[in-house]
Amino acid sequence: MMVGATVTITMWQPPPTPIANSLPLSALVAALPVVTLLILLGVMRKPAWIASLCGLGAAVLAALFGYQMPVANMLSSVAYGAAFGLFPIGWIVFSAIMLYRITVDTGKFEIIKDSIGGLTDDHRLQALLIAFAFGAFIEGAAGFGTPVAVAAAMLTGLGFSPFYAAGICLLANTAPVAFGSIGIPLITLQGITGLPMHGLSSNVGRICAPVSLFIPAYLIVVMSGFRGLMGVLPAAAVCGLAFGGSQFLVSNFLGPYLTDIIGSLSAIVCMVILLRVWKPAKSFQLDGHESHKPHARPAGEVMHAWSPYALLVVFVVVWGYAPVKAVLEHATMKFAWPLVKTTYTFNVLSASGTACMFATVAAAIVLGVSPRKFVSHLAATAAQLKFSLLTIASVLALAFLMNFSGATTTLGLFFAATGAAFPFFSALLGWLGVFLTGSDTSANALFGKLQVVTAGSLNLNPVLMAASNSSGGVMGKMISLQSIAVAAAATGMPLSDESRLFRFTLRHSIFLASLIGLVVLFYAYVMPAWAPR
Repeated sequence: MMVGATVTITMWQPPPTPIANSLPLSALVAALPVVTLLILLGVMRKPAWIASLCGLGAAVLAALFGYQMPVANMLSSVAYGAAFGLFPIGWIVFSAIMLYRITVDTGKFEIIKDSIGGLTDDHRLQALLIAFAFGAFIEGAAGFGTPVAVAAAMLTGLGFSPFYAAGICLLANTAPVAFGSIGIPLITLQGITGLPMHGLSSNVGRICAPVSLFIPAYLIVVMSGFRGLMGVLPAAAVCGLAFGGSQFLVSNFLGPYLTDIIGSLSAIVCMVILLRVWKPAKSFQLDGHESHKPHARPAGEVMHAWSPYALLVVFVVVWGYAPVKAVLEHATMKFAWPLVKTTYTFNVLSASGTACMFATVAAAIVLGVSPRKFVSHLAATAAQLKFSLLTIASVLALAFLMNFSGATTTLGLFFAATGAAFPFFSALLGWLGVFLTGSDTSANALFGKLQVVTAGSLNLNPVLMAASNSSGGVMGKMISLQSIAVAAAATGMPLSDESRLFRFTLRHSIFLASLIGLVVLFYAYVMPAWAPR
């Protein structure tokens, strides 16, 4: 980083249509990195780190030869993306995996499994409790990959195969994403667009809540088919109604900040109450997966075992509390990144990953882990995550290079040219943004203003279109290479299975993103009065 240096080079302005001033031809060049990723992962079945590096290479070629981006600007864009990938995102993954390692090494995870198994040994219900409800809570409190890392590791410990644990958690981590990290995606969207927060929050809630109602049932169908869903229909209905209903009410009447927190807690409480009075007629375990038989444990032992995750909840909630966050922000350093119009924020104390690491250190103390053993866990975690961190750094470098070179703008303009069908493609634009960046926050920063400008030119509700960007983006989370790398690292899944995981989530991602697009079309043309401005 060039701290205090004066940049004398004129800032380069990216052209939106560099190829013969043609939007279709320019869009073909802009899409080259995306196509490269899809082919390598979906067709050639290459590991995510190889696909991400090749995609980055394609983005470099498109930037240099398609957009005539100066080499220095290209290198600076790549470096910025890689730095952002490693911190704050890679830091979150590292801290979450450390916490899981400590619970396993101390034997406490066996007790956690027994406590969950005491509620139910049915894999379908465990997925609803851990992947959907508990994962939504972590998403609301921390976000940025933490819920997938934590929940996937827990499901693996409960006997799920690494592949299914990863896939189920990626599917579950859709409903809460737009309101994650105490509402950061919508805070960013409001800052980019200048639109009223109440309208944005209400519209996102009205778009996402109907889908959230059936996501639990959708998870069960993916795991066990429609017959399996019938066996746990009361639980799927209660979970969906509790979360989706709370998501709608809180987003419309309280705002985006506590939507996930309240929704997830409602789902957890309602599920626990239901399981006290109802059990499925037949227990279900996935074929070829281990079945965990619980042992009765004293209440104190169970509370001690859960203390690492209780500490995680405490720390991430405290970190999100405005007065505490303001104090922590005093340690934040911001750097004007050379040759690109952005600032790199090194929020070493206020980052979600730091909250998770503090929880990890506190858990190590509570569970009696020696300093020597703690250091060995640090080394082992770093070795485990080396390829995952490479993937995250590469794909974020790709995303920001596409942004700074103008390729992302070209693709956005191409979607905007769809005219009357734009409300549907508006959601897919957000989906594409999250696929590239792994973050609904980043996708809102990339495309939020474009959505508003396009809505104005087409006489559409600008608040609805901006909300559509964030809502459609949640369905891109499950196919982003960042998320896949996090899930693979958390479960110990072989790198060769990452492309298989991508193909597994891709069809669900396209279907659910299209469903979001249809909901937006409904609000835009059928019931526009239902979409606040």
